[in-house]
Amino acid sequence: MGIRFKSYCSNLVRTLMVDPSQEVQENYNFLLQLQEELLKELRHGVKICDVYNAVIDMVKKQKPELLNKITKNLGFGMGIEFREGSLVINSKNQYKLKKGMVFSINLGFSDLTNKEGKKPEEKTYALFIGDTVLVDEDGPATVLTSVKKKVKNVGIFLKNEDEEEEEEEKDEAEDLLGRGSRAALLTERTRNEMTAEEKRRAHQKELAAQLNEEAKRRLTEQKGEQQIQKARKSNVSYKNPSLMPKEPHIREMKIYIDKKYETVIMPVFGIATPFHIATIKNISMSVEGDYTYLRINFYCPGSALGRNEGNIFPNPEATFVKEITYRASNMKAPGEQTVPALNLQNAFRIIKEVQKRYKTREAEEKEKEGIVKQDSLVINLNRSNPKLKDLYIRPNIAQKRMQGSLEAHVNGFRFTSVRGDKVDILYNNIKHALFQPCDGEMIIVLHFHLKNAIMFGKKRHTDVQFYTEVGEITTDLGKHQHMHDRDDLYAEQMEREMRHKLKTAFKNFIEKVEALTKEELEFEVPFRDLGFNGAPYRSTCLLQPTSSALVNATEWPPFVVTLDEVELIHFERVQFHLKNFDMVIVYKDYSKKVTMINAIPVASLDPIKEWLNSCDLKYTEGVQSLNWTKIMKTIVDDPEGFFEQGGWSFLEPEGEGSDAEEGDSESEIEDETFNPSEDDYEEEEEDSDEDYSSEAEESDYSKESLGSEEESGKDWDELEEEARKADRESRYEEEEEQSRSMSRKRKASVHSSGRGSNRGSRHSSAPPKKKRK
Repeated sequence: MGIRFKSYCSNLVRTLMVDPSQEVQENYNFLLQLQEELLKELRHGVKICDVYNAVIDMVKKQKPELLNKITKNLGFGMGIEFREGSLVINSKNQYKLKKGMVFSINLGFSDLTNKEGKKPEEKTYALFIGDTVLVDEDGPATVLTSVKKKVKNVGIFLKNEDEEEEEEEKDEAEDLLGRGSRAALLTERTRNEMTAEEKRRAHQKELAAQLNEEAKRRLTEQKGEQQIQKARKSNVSYKNPSLMPKEPHIREMKIYIDKKYETVIMPVFGIATPFHIATIKNISMSVEGDYTYLRINFYCPGSALGRNEGNIFPNPEATFVKEITYRASNMKAPGEQTVPALNLQNAFRIIKEVQKRYKTREAEEKEKEGIVKQDSLVINLNRSNPKLKDLYIRPNIAQKRMQGSLEAHVNGFRFTSVRGDKVDILYNNIKHALFQPCDGEMIIVLHFHLKNAIMFGKKRHTDVQFYTEVGEITTDLGKHQHMHDRDDLYAEQMEREMRHKLKTAFKNFIEKVEALTKEELEFEVPFRDLGFNGAPYRSTCLLQPTSSALVNATEWPPFVVTLDEVELIHFERVQFHLKNFDMVIVYKDYSKKVTMINAIPVASLDPIKEWLNSCDLKYTEGVQSLNWTKIMKTIVDDPEGFFEQGGWSFLEPEGEGSDAEEGDSESEIEDETFNPSEDDYEEEEEDSDEDYSSEAEESDYSKESLGSEEESGKDWDELEEEARKADRESRYEEEEEQSRSMSRKRKASVHSSGRGSNRGSRHSSAPPKKKRK
């Protein structure tokens, strides 16, 4: 098997053996010894022919009968070319090996005789192994394709037929003995499962009624609340003309940038006209021949605005300037110190700087919108405060991650990095405090999901976590040659001790913090047993429930959903032939975008339903994926009409719900006390007629396509009689066809003879005479 990666080649050869004899195993083990000898000889400075001769000498000493069976060469150099002809390992190559060379070593025996082979194809066999190796300066070559190749790894040992028959008889006996007890257990288990499912459905029915009532009440309470839209500040450069600067550039009709008021003053038809930097979309400069061109594009109604760019035009009916282009000469006129194009070049540079500064400030102000001012942190000067050292913070304060310490004070936490940066988190601003142990994870985490966002690193954050690594995130596979190396075992033992030490330190910190806050702040630990895999973002992760949330704190960005804020859960794409389904989380705040979790395994569906039911959360399921943006917009636009039409009942699958359950209960009552009437008989007869007609149609179709069951059950006499009838019918049809064709031929001959007699009367009166033999 060969693989090419970034144009470089590799090669790997293994021989698989099925029930090899003892002689075959001995020859294969000897081949492995030859490969070990070859690896020892592949060193820096050794001639290739010496490597070949060392292997051949070993064959002559230990097994001379295999000397004429070994391959002619033992490998070749390899790189971008798969086979380097000048680096073949044979007895004639005088080239010296160098450090860093890569070889494909291939050893094998061919035309070997298997004395125990019974069939002709089993009497002759061959053995072959190959690896890609790297030449080192000292010591044997390093094997780059370290795939197992011992006899126990490449040999397939099948059991004898007698042993297989004994095991089959034993299994049959166990089946006969244990069939009744297993059936009883299965029946009992099915009854219990059905009972649990019925309880779950009844509970979900109650939750559906409560859901619509609470939603109606919540909407009526929110009717009086009106959202106050924040008025946008107008970007007016100068309130009156007297504030305009009196610079010589303006009088000389040049472009001037007022950095104080963030305004660009441009000459338009000989008049200095100010434009605020917010009105400029982009600028570009180009040089064509002897002139420099500066093009300035402005925001205007109808132009494509960026996601965070542009502004709402107060008077969109006014006349707007879309773009302005200025031209200046690159040639210096007599008596001038600078070229005219220098003004355009300076204007281009300064406008870019002012525009960048303005956009940065606007982005920071946008981040600060909605930030609730926090109380000041009260520092506890006592040195016995709960403290954790050597932690990393996510998201990072700077571009590179930095270690620091987390300390608990009177009313909050303070994280201090080694550089001196400080991040304060108050206890009363924490919605969820999560502790993710390092069991089955590579990091141990303290995660805080906040009620109100805080600012650090010039951005707002509602999720802050502190973690430390408990093991190597990446492992160097080439560090040790042997799997059971003492260093590896020691490293594993050290990692176990480190995990236990970190877990104990974090638990002690949590207990001290809870005691300090008088249990007003409680840390939640996710239930790993209830976890399920899903993709809330781009990658799949393990989502774990807590007592009040559904979280994933080990991956970044984190995923935290508060269960008290959830209205209902809807499962999409729940079908038998699909392995995965999607989960949609709808919040009580209908203006909030729904949360999607994709690619959840179907095996997790029932455990998730059981968990949601225990949390008193309504769930529904469907086959299709819905357009939730459109659905939520419809609900927000007319919430009263939505609930008048049944509310969330449209998500219930057909055949379920109150009507279906009432029908089931009525049918059970009718079964208990069944008193048929004449109408019932008539309805039954009509139904039976319809069923019979449908069955007849199906049977006709099956006769045409596959043949009926009656035909398959006929005896030989009936089949022969049917064959005779078919022969007679086909013979009769053939005779009729022949008679019709003969009549057509007679008519054609009569017409042709009539035409021929007329033609013959013109030439001769008598017909020609027949000659006798």
